[in-house]
Amino acid sequence: MSLAVEQCPQCGASLPSGGGQRIVCAYCGSTLVRRGEAEAGTTPGWGVHYKTITCVDQQGIGIEAFRMLIPAGWEFEGGVHWLLNNPGMPAVLACRAFNPHGAEAFEVFPNISCYWTNNPMVTMMFPIGSLYFGNEVRPPLPALQALQQLVVSRYRGQMPGLQIVQQEHLPDLPQAVRAGTPSVPGPTPQADGARLRLRYRQGEKEIEENLFGVVELTRVAMPMLMGAQEHIYWMADYLFSFRAEAGHLECLSDQFMAIVRSFRLNPQWFGRYLQVSQFLIQNQIQQIQHIGQLSRIISQTSDQISDMMTESYYQRQATMDRLANQFSQAIRGVDEYHNPFEGRGVELPGGYRHAWANALGEYILTDDPNFNPNLGSTVTWEPLQREA
Repeated sequence: MSLAVEQCPQCGASLPSGGGQRIVCAYCGSTLVRRGEAEAGTTPGWGVHYKTITCVDQQGIGIEAFRMLIPAGWEFEGGVHWLLNNPGMPAVLACRAFNPHGAEAFEVFPNISCYWTNNPMVTMMFPIGSLYFGNEVRPPLPALQALQQLVVSRYRGQMPGLQIVQQEHLPDLPQAVRAGTPSVPGPTPQADGARLRLRYRQGEKEIEENLFGVVELTRVAMPMLMGAQEHIYWMADYLFSFRAEAGHLECLSDQFMAIVRSFRLNPQWFGRYLQVSQFLIQNQIQQIQHIGQLSRIISQTSDQISDMMTESYYQRQATMDRLANQFSQAIRGVDEYHNPFEGRGVELPGGYRHAWANALGEYILTDDPNFNPNLGSTVTWEPLQREA
């Protein structure tokens, strides 16, 4: 079968003349599907292929926690991890979507919850690095330093040839995070955002990685006989990274944007997570000794979601969407389509003229008006209509 279209629809790189119906672009790592010559007068074409990943909280609540799109040829690992010593943050998300045949990957790092105070008695009993009600004891850091000293050192510190080649303060991220903070009584958290560009070696390859993060900080002052005592609760969160072989990172921005923008928390899971957190805080449980006790607590929660929990869910989801807009300045954006199989809208990478979906949660994007993934396929593909 000869190729009439020899360029990747994602990055424009040249494609090999052979390789079968499905290949991975050697330049940007996109998973591509080919429509062959099935009718006289038609020519082959290429489409970019995505699939839906559904993550079930196996360790805790036992239902779907979130779902998102990843390239069809990529794999997914990780999920929700329950912390048995932090009532205010009983679970964190740590996961990775990656190309098993290349260096491309999207990674979510667990939140880092910290505590600090000006009370010398507390800091004497709980030195820096120890845990105070599940929070790491350490003085607050701005976002750039938190990424360098906490995130990079923990998760990339052992990489050979590690360099921070670029750093950027993101002034719009604080406003985005504050807009997504649940409307609950108490002081408004301060917020700071940043991005680092890392470079290191992985085997024989030189890797570039963009690391994003936000620091949220809340100060609580309590009057004492000898002056005010200040408690500082701060957290490094919204920790994401995109990585690829050096020189290929920018052309993958559309794919990374699609992953982030497609991330959707399950509101039922999020509501029960908040109930568990409230239960732990109200009962001042400092540590759960085993998963069985956690399961009994979860069994006491309800599937019903209060108005405050619903508002908190939608605000946090809106924050994820606003954060996604910060991840790339040279992005074509996203287009929203109606998915007839799920009866809802779905956001896919923009810039393509046509989109297809099947009942398995897979999507194909293409510029070729003659592209029809039903030819030679064992599943039914439906064309998607772009939302107005």
